Amino acid sequence: METIIEVKPLDNYLIWVLFADNFSTTINIKPFINTGISAKLLDFDYFKQVKIDEFGGIAWNNGYDFCPNYLRELSKEKKDQCE
Repeated sequence: METIIEVKPLDNYLIWVLFADNFSTTINIKPFINTGISAKLLDFDYFKQVKIDEFGGIAWNNGYDFCPNYLRELSKEKKDQCE
């Protein structure tokens, strides 16, 4: 199981994450913001309130979250697209 130890919100709905193994990456969250529970993240001030949850993933107070394993997979997909 992956674990995130640090998270920083960036401009344009990007999030920088640092995993426990010292791997870091930037992930674009914008494609995941739609209607329903994720819509609240369109408020950039709210988006910036991202935190690490008790499972080592990232979350917001409304319950919207991302599993650390999924975020690691997204970073692998991003790397594969660049090669």
